Amino acid sequence: MTSTRTRFTPFAALALIGLAAMTVTSASAELPKGAKAPAFATRAALAGSEFGFTLSAALAKGPVVLYFYPKAFTSGCTLEANAFAAAMPQFKAAGASVIGMSNDDIETLKRFSREECRDAFPVGVASAKIMAAYDVAGSGSGYASRTSYVIARDGSIVAVHSAADYRGHVEKTLAAVRALKK
Repeated sequence: MTSTRTRFTPFAALALIGLAAMTVTSASAELPKGAKAPAFATRAALAGSEFGFTLSAALAKGPVVLYFYPKAFTSGCTLEANAFAAAMPQFKAAGASVIGMSNDDIETLKRFSREECRDAFPVGVASAKIMAAYDVAGSGSGYASRTSYVIARDGSIVAVHSAADYRGHVEKTLAAVRALKK
């Protein structure tokens, strides 16, 4: 019995890895490059103050980096917010604005905007409807998948980066914004 268990354990492990990979793939769907970004309005916070945010108003000023993250004040989301905050002078020099989106409540986002976004960029409430429109709703978890979109002024999505690891989102979106300027 033990030898049978040992013989099938690697196969079972591979099967489980395959199932996990299929789950991640189907859960991390996102809108394709070239698609029209869905319009939305939401409550947002910048420097601890609440305001109304609309994608159309932000796009009127230039390209927008719209990044979704799972939950404020978790380690990866905090590090990602810190990285976007540090890079804001470069995004501004390239003519782009940044907004982070999660399904946290506005009071949490007010704190997050001050403490982790360092008053450098806003964070907004991603309702279930917004997450569904951008195809970032985590598989029944209520959390958004970590997905970054670069949206050109005309509303078209020019770059998409979706990865659970926060590293790479800032540099990839900044490169896409810079490419728009050329």
